[in-house]
Parts: sequence; C-alpha cells; structure tokens
Amino acid sequence: MKKILTFCIILLGFITVIAMKADPQPDFKFEKETNDFGKIPQGKPVSYDFKFTNVGEQPLIISNVESTCGCTVPKYTSTPIKKGETGTITVTFNAAAPGAFNKALTIKSNAKTPVKYIYIKGSVAAQ
Repeated sequence: MKKILTFCIILLGFITVIAMKADPQPDFKFEKETNDFGKIPQGKPVSYDFKFTNVGEQPLIISNVESTCGCTVPKYTSTPIKKGETGTITVTFNAAAPGAFNKALTIKSNAKTPVKYIYIKGSVAAQ
C-alpha cells in the first residue's frame, strides 16, 4: 500500500511540473524591437513596420498601443492573431523638430507579458 501511495505522489508531482511548463498564454516574438531611422530630413514623416509572430498557444489580442508623444502615431493589427500567425505594428514619426529622438511605444495585450515596449530612434536634420 505504501508503494502505491508513493507512486501516486510522485506521479502527481510530475504532472504538476509538466502542467506548469505548458503555458498556454499567447506571446510576442518580434523580428526586432528597436528601429533606428538614422538621419532623416525635417518635415518628412517616416514609418516602420514592427512585425511579430504569436508564439503562444492562445490567440494574441492587442488592446492598445500608446506612444509617448503626439509626434509618433501607431497603427496595429486589431484582430486576434492565432498561434503561429503574424501581425504588424506600424509606427509613423512626424519629423517636425530637428535633433535626436528616442521614443518608446507601449503595447498592451493579453500576452504572457501584458505590457511590452518597442522603440524608435534617430536624428532629424534641420533644413
């Protein structure tokens, strides 16, 4: 009887460990999380597409993407992204003022990490 009880406890421990490792939550895998525009001319907006894949088991849903200022406008895939599918966050920067810039965008979603950041940087050359 003790052997059966010991076996059941060990089996329950293995099942618990396996269940903890199998994380069904969605998750991002970006091609790159920072884009450097380099030198850009003043007065000409520039855009970049941050491409990502859902590497989790459940559909990934982005609820919002926020920028740190009005000079940076994000657009994103608003439909659920299934496991293995890709989505895009397009970021447009309005190069109105000369000088260096470094902007963060906040992504809110149902991913394993519910708040994630992507970045753009560069330098606006005065005309």
